[in-house]
Amino acid sequence: MTSLAPVLDKDGVRLVVDGETATVTLTNPARRNAQSPALWRALAEAGRALPGAVRVVVLRGEGKSFSAGLDRQAFAPEGFPGEPSFLDMARDGEERTDALIAGYQEAFTWWRRNDIVSVAAVQGHAIGAGFQLALACDLRVVADDVQFAMRETSLGLVPDLTGTQPLVALVGYARALEICATGRFVTAEEAVGSGLANLAVARDELDGAVRDLVAALLAAPRNAVIETKALLRGAAGRTLDEQRAAERAAQARRLRDLAGVGE
Repeated sequence: MTSLAPVLDKDGVRLVVDGETATVTLTNPARRNAQSPALWRALAEAGRALPGAVRVVVLRGEGKSFSAGLDRQAFAPEGFPGEPSFLDMARDGEERTDALIAGYQEAFTWWRRNDIVSVAAVQGHAIGAGFQLALACDLRVVADDVQFAMRETSLGLVPDLTGTQPLVALVGYARALEICATGRFVTAEEAVGSGLANLAVARDELDGAVRDLVAALLAAPRNAVIETKALLRGAAGRTLDEQRAAERAAQARRLRDLAGVGE
């Protein structure tokens, strides 16, 4: 573990930066890194606090679980102190509710930025909001004890923290629907087999596997990785001709950069 001073350490979130690598850690293992609006605001702040030199961001959770999802206090009538409760949100107008949820979603959005590659190191439970936070990252390395589950529908809710699009993209519509509608657990073996996870390793090998992946990601020139990520992320929304044109434009930029030729 690094001994560097954290850039941010608040509300269950710690951000440490070491050169081109940043590590965001969920730091409330006693509650299995349960999530709250305060934690979401801290995650969004961590994204804004990233120095421009950072190329890879690792997301991890302390303790036995990555994140057990939304803190159960959210389901109490009073909710979290100083935060709108579910009852308050139900009584608010549609515009106010939409704005609140949009603010929560910011914690799950910045991981997809083209200028970084984000890697979730996931062990134990990753449930609901925890599952969606892992899905917010570009890549997932999981321990062999991982248990993903999307439990929102069992509570009468829907996954609303940006997890639905990447889940469908990774495992397909039919399996995504089945996972969400049943709320069942997805194990490490299934996660790798379905494309949900890139790699599964023994629990005590998780940190080492993530370090190896980070080193491999940093080996390629930064701008080539940025351009490639942008091409891949946009591919599903383009026609073949549009993708061919995007590839040509990206390659022309890379050639000019390598040759030292200005725009």
